[in-house]
Amino acid sequence: MGMSINTNQGAILAAVAAQRASTMMDEAMTRLSTGKRLNSAKDDPGALQVALRMEAEINGLSTALKNANDAQAAIDTGESALGEVHTLLLRMRELAVQASTDTSTTADRSALNTEISALETEINRIGTSTTWGGTQLLDGTYSAGKPITFQIGPRSGNTLAFSMGYLQATSAAGAQGTLGLTSDVTTRTKASAYIGTIDGAISIISSRRGSFGAVSNRLDSTIANLTNMKANIETAKGQIVDTDFATETAKLARAQILMQAATAMLAQANASKSQTLKLINT
Repeated sequence: MGMSINTNQGAILAAVAAQRASTMMDEAMTRLSTGKRLNSAKDDPGALQVALRMEAEINGLSTALKNANDAQAAIDTGESALGEVHTLLLRMRELAVQASTDTSTTADRSALNTEISALETEINRIGTSTTWGGTQLLDGTYSAGKPITFQIGPRSGNTLAFSMGYLQATSAAGAQGTLGLTSDVTTRTKASAYIGTIDGAISIISSRRGSFGAVSNRLDSTIANLTNMKANIETAKGQIVDTDFATETAKLARAQILMQAATAMLAQANASKSQTLKLINT
């Protein structure tokens, strides 16, 4: 190769090497400083698309997990209200049994009937006032044919529907929670009949509490599954987008060495052209 001044091939190649080393060093420093391997789409377009899809699913799972916890809290609130009604019914049965014996006088039965009437009123009040976050639970708003629906997954259709039913003391007895109570123990015959009515009401409430408990248990499994799914997807996403500090630290050290070498060779290449002047000066 001839000697020339206009084109310094060594300097050009050294400058290119220095530029590549600088780009490598900048990339490594960016990844080390942010902790992320993907800082822009150009870093890895394919991986970025996968990471964004995972991020959307993680966000959906987080919200679904909150929804499931809220749903369980609402279900447990309704079941607790039914538990209190259970306590009231047991007390009412006790009063009815007391009124069924002929050792109770008319005045005694009247007093017992007054308490029973008050307890029936309280059952109705529980039905109309039991709420969760402003949502009525036991007033029939979410009964058969119009159940309450909870979104418990990240995708459309991931729902759970449940009929909360009614809680009404004096309406005709029904499986949805109407109890058919009559509030009348003023005679021995009526009091005896009332025991059977109370037993029917206790059976209805027991069945409703069982339904509430079954859904709450189901939500336990739902919450556990959502938690596991979220954790696994977060781990997978981290493997795609997070910086491998061992790799990037090694890359940074390599880039720094290459930069120093390229800079030194660029200076050497520039200096080498001065040798051409000796041909002119001789």
